[in-house]
Amino acid sequence: TRVKVEIWQEDPLSGMAVIEEVLAEFRRIDHLMSPYREASELSQLNREASAGPVVVSDELFDLLEKARQMSELTQGAFDITFASVGHLYDYRKGIQPSASALQAGLPKVNYRFIELNPDDCSVHYSQPGVRIDLGGIAKGYAVDRGILLLQQQGIEHALISAGGDSRIIGERNGRPWNIGIRAPRQAQGMVAVLPLTDVAVSTSGDYERYFEADGVRHHHILSPQTGRSASQVQSVTIIGPNTTQTDALSTSVFVLGTQAGLELVNRLGDIEAVIIDKQGQMHYSDGLQDIKQ
Repeated sequence: TRVKVEIWQEDPLSGMAVIEEVLAEFRRIDHLMSPYREASELSQLNREASAGPVVVSDELFDLLEKARQMSELTQGAFDITFASVGHLYDYRKGIQPSASALQAGLPKVNYRFIELNPDDCSVHYSQPGVRIDLGGIAKGYAVDRGILLLQQQGIEHALISAGGDSRIIGERNGRPWNIGIRAPRQAQGMVAVLPLTDVAVSTSGDYERYFEADGVRHHHILSPQTGRSASQVQSVTIIGPNTTQTDALSTSVFVLGTQAGLELVNRLGDIEAVIIDKQGQMHYSDGLQDIKQ
């Protein structure tokens, strides 16, 4: 994932040192939570947690608790155990699981199979074959951690983005930051540009990691119910107070679809959404209705 850090700092040398701190923090979190690194805590969980409880760091345990809360909030639309079938896909090679492999893997997708013990920060998978992946929340968490580091260094105006997850503090040269929403079927096109300050923005789209087979777009945002790519929308943009939350919610609303997704967002007091449905039509949460004009 490409990471971008932009800050206002009077002294260029100290500014670059602060930016390097942020990038080092991203690398640290990647080493902790990446499913592609055999030595990461997350990979250890996927190898060992079905056999018995595995003690993890407070940091990983706290994020797993946040993921569970998001699963409960979205009634399972957000589910980090999607990896129990997600690992069967290879988007670079255009490989998808067979119907029989999917049928065998789907019963292992259920966030309730992750047992969290706060007494010793241990994690146990109650079913064999369960796997987790924090791709729907860890990038947002890393962005929040980066912003916290900047604030601790006295930085008041900054943007950090990682893939589709961005968080901004302050202004850019005395004006709001302009955050674009990509047109899902145009590599360089934008459907909207939002002037924003002191906010987090996350976009989930079906155009980042995908392949097409028999006229069907297979992308990385999977429905926990079917194990197949969610197909009701093309992209979801969530605006909220922090990227840990907006990252998970953009994935959740993508899975829920337009109607159920907007109903969820409109119940949450500090969250807004822009949804582009499968026909390419834009839909807005209640607090953004004015921008349609």
